[in-house]
Amino acid sequence: MNLAWRDVQHGLGRFILTCVGLSLLLGVVMGMVGIYRGLVAEALGLVRSAGGDTWVVEAGKRGPFAESSRLPRDTRDAIAVHAGVAAAGAVVYQTVEFPYRGTNLRVFIVGAQIGRPGSEVAIEEGRAILKSRSEVVADRKTGLALGERIRIGRDDFTVVGLTANATSSGGDPVLMMTLRDAQIVQWQFDPSAVRRETARDAPAGGSSDLVSAIIVRMRPDASPDGVIGSIARWKHLTAMTAAQQEEILTRSVIERARRQLGLFAVILLVVSTVVIGLIVYTMTMDKKKAIATLKLIGAPDRVIVALILQQALAMGLVGFAIGATLIRLAKDYFPRRVVLETSDTAILLGIIFMVCLIASIFGVRSALKIDPASALGG
Repeated sequence: MNLAWRDVQHGLGRFILTCVGLSLLLGVVMGMVGIYRGLVAEALGLVRSAGGDTWVVEAGKRGPFAESSRLPRDTRDAIAVHAGVAAAGAVVYQTVEFPYRGTNLRVFIVGAQIGRPGSEVAIEEGRAILKSRSEVVADRKTGLALGERIRIGRDDFTVVGLTANATSSGGDPVLMMTLRDAQIVQWQFDPSAVRRETARDAPAGGSSDLVSAIIVRMRPDASPDGVIGSIARWKHLTAMTAAQQEEILTRSVIERARRQLGLFAVILLVVSTVVIGLIVYTMTMDKKKAIATLKLIGAPDRVIVALILQQALAMGLVGFAIGATLIRLAKDYFPRRVVLETSDTAILLGIIFMVCLIASIFGVRSALKIDPASALGG
C-alpha cells in the first residue's frame, strides 16, 4: 500500500481529476437508481395512502391510474352496506392545468369524501379540509402557500394545508379537495365532446355526479376474496385488491421506465469499466521504468499486481464517495423525486469494487510483460 500511496502522491493532481470525472459517471448511475425508486414511491404512494383494501372501478377497466374509469356516485352507497364492508369512499382523479402567476400550473386533483377512505393525507403544515366547498390541501411542489387563494376553472379555492411527496405516477403534484369540488372541476375541464357523452350515459339527477373509483375498507373478520367475488357479480363493476392495483401500476407505469433506466445504468457501468481500465493502463505505462526497476531488484510479481490493484480500487472508491456525496446534495433539486436507499448504495459499491478488479486486468497484464532489463536502458 505504501508504494501505491507514494505513486498517487507523485501524480496527485491527475489522480484527483480522474476521480472527479469518474464520480460524475457513478453519480449519474446512482441518480438513475434513485429516480427509479422515486417513480415507484410516487406511483404507489396514492394507492397506499388511500387507506383501502379493495378498489372498485368501471367494468373492464384496470383502475383509475392506468385508464379512465367512470362510475355513478351512488354506487358507493350500495357498496357501503355490503356484507364485510366497514367503510367506502368515492374518489375522483383528474389532471388539470390552470393559470397561476403568469404561467400554467399542472396538478393531479384528488377529490374525496371527508372522513371516508381515500381522504387520508399527511398534513405537514396547516389543517385538513373541513368545509364541503372551496378548500384544498396542496403538495409543496405546487409552490402554493398556506392561505393562498387560487382560481381553478370558474371557482376560487383556499389552500388550508400543505403536504409533501404527494404526487401522481406522472410526477404531477397532488391538489386534494372535496369530492363535489373535484366533480365540478372535472366537468369544467373535460372537452365538450366528453361532456356530451358523459351527460348521455349518466343517470338522471346530474350528469356531473360521476366518480373514478370506490375505495373500500373491509371489516377485520371479512374475507377479501368473498367480498370481491360478490361485488364482481355486479356486471358494471370490477373489483380488485390494493395489491392488485399496485401490481397494475407497476406493470403499466413503472416497468418501461425500469427497463430504460436500467439499460442506461448498465451502459454507464460498462463505460466506467473501460475508463478505469484505460486510466490504469496509461498509469502503468507511465511508470514502466519504475516497474522494470522493481523487477530488477527482485520484487515479486504480487507486489506489482498489488500496486496496480490498490490504485484501481482507490480510484473507484474515491470516485464512488464523491459521486454519492454529489447526488445526495443534488437530489432535492431534481424535478422528480429521487429516493436513495442504503441497500442500493451497498449493492452499487460492490459492483464498483468488481468493476475496479476487472478494469485493473489491462494494467496488470501490461506490467507483468515488462522486461526488467528495460530499466538499464537509456
